Amino acid sequence: MQEAMTMLFRSLFIYLFVLLIMRLMGKREIGKLSVFDLIVSIMIADFAVISIENTKMPFLNGLLPIVVMMAAQILFSWLSLKSSTVRNVIDGRPTFIIKNGKINEDEMKKHRYNMDDLLLQLREHKIANVDDVEFAILETTGKLSIFPKEEKAPVLKGDLGDLMSTRRIPRLPVSLVIDSQIQQDSLKQLGLDEAWLRDQLQRYGYKDLNEVFFVSIDHKGKLYVDSREDG
Repeated sequence: MQEAMTMLFRSLFIYLFVLLIMRLMGKREIGKLSVFDLIVSIMIADFAVISIENTKMPFLNGLLPIVVMMAAQILFSWLSLKSSTVRNVIDGRPTFIIKNGKINEDEMKKHRYNMDDLLLQLREHKIANVDDVEFAILETTGKLSIFPKEEKAPVLKGDLGDLMSTRRIPRLPVSLVIDSQIQQDSLKQLGLDEAWLRDQLQRYGYKDLNEVFFVSIDHKGKLYVDSREDG
């Protein structure tokens, strides 16, 4: 009877404790589970079960691993926020399964993603024909983001200067700056350079790159600039 009461007490306490832990780790854990998030969640669940079932183990010894998992998750989340390299290692990068209307077979093989998987997720988005898709991006969570085809991307207007007036870019917006860090791969993809980007930001009134948090460019050549709150 005493052991049953102990398990009951531990179950209720662990429930509230894990609930608090998940809240401290942030809403991201609920809305988006990356591979790392999933591993941490599974390990927390295992440690919680051990704490409940093993009544002979000191209660604090069962709680300590859960706290360690929470601390590790918060630490790596903070590092991911500050470093794109850490973010790519932990969460990976989104992958173009379909790009500019063409299926990327190499990426499908790399991620062991077959045509049945692709067609299934297209049908879930109410798209029956692959030819209707301009972009299909496999996110780090395993979700497929789909962008149907529209009219041919228009030529950029002169709002970005003569340099961009004859360029075409995909309809999908391209990130140029993330957390004040220039995305060199994106600039290279568009055939642009850092000097061009800094010149455009100056036209928007930003003299220092640290003043902006995020910058992207859409298919019309329009920049979206989000300034830092503390900038």
